[in-house]
Amino acid sequence: MKTANDDVNFIRIMLENKERDYLSEYAQLSSRTRGREKPEVECTYRTSFQKDRDKILHSKSFRRLKDKTQVYIRQSTDHIRVRLTHTLEVMQIARTIARALRLNEDLVEAIALGHDLGHTPFGHTGENVLNQILKNGFKHSLQSLRVVDKLERNGKGLNLCYEVREGIAKHSKKRCGLFTAFGDEFPSTLEAMVVKISDGIAYINHDLDDALSFGLLTESQIPDEFFKILGYTNAQRIDKMVSDVIINSINKKEIVMSDLIHDTTNSLRNFLFENVYLKEDEIDEAKKAREIVHFLYDFYIANQDILFSEHKKNHPDDSIETTVADYISSMTDRFAVNKYNKLIAKK
Repeated sequence: MKTANDDVNFIRIMLENKERDYLSEYAQLSSRTRGREKPEVECTYRTSFQKDRDKILHSKSFRRLKDKTQVYIRQSTDHIRVRLTHTLEVMQIARTIARALRLNEDLVEAIALGHDLGHTPFGHTGENVLNQILKNGFKHSLQSLRVVDKLERNGKGLNLCYEVREGIAKHSKKRCGLFTAFGDEFPSTLEAMVVKISDGIAYINHDLDDALSFGLLTESQIPDEFFKILGYTNAQRIDKMVSDVIINSINKKEIVMSDLIHDTTNSLRNFLFENVYLKEDEIDEAKKAREIVHFLYDFYIANQDILFSEHKKNHPDDSIETTVADYISSMTDRFAVNKYNKLIAKK
């Protein structure tokens, strides 16, 4: 006699068959994943990529994104973007593109939700400090991979599929171009490339929107060509970029933009680097953020007993520098400020 359990056990197989029947020939099928580093029993009613998405969504590092700065270190408005809202914007843009191109939305969603888990407090200011301090540098994309591989679940990691891990590790972009990647930095799936470009589309537009809202830029300072080509509102610009990606990538084994939209988008990105990102370090909040990260790093290096009373060393072979970087990068803005204030008060 057929039971309810039989129906449940059939669900994942049905979903995998649906992928094979509907998705593009260039899509990454969950049934053809390169697998996990450690074997585990797959879910009976979710595909492997759906399971990975849920692992990330329920992780502690994902919840901490709500209190991590995106770019602007401010507390004067409830509407400023933070890492969590940025992540959700990336996810939705990526899903829109993936759906139109008949790529695997579940894989896209998992990569997008996990791509910034390793980001430091205080946005790129915090990342730049750790990158300068550590002998081997610090890159948030690789730290995000470290989070899902080694730091989550008290050092056990999330044991994600190869394709999700690769997409997280390779989502960053070179300054010279949104699609530019070299050698091992180029992801193997179109889904990872969708997240890579969606990350750029999201932050270019919301950082411009926030810069205008904060008065860091005025519309008169922005070259009019950006508005004429891409649109005069945040929604128009996102729609123009997303539509261009879809139109130029459909039925192709690559994710691309037209030359005009790509060059204009990248020029706008460069404009933001020169007029917002690089100048952000000059404001008082960013100077204070650098002071806090430097202080916390030096304090925990010098006081390892206190470090290990607050933060567990996840692996015996981790250096003290790596352990301190793990701890600081896991902090939210608020936690780092409070910890700094308490330690300073004891001096």
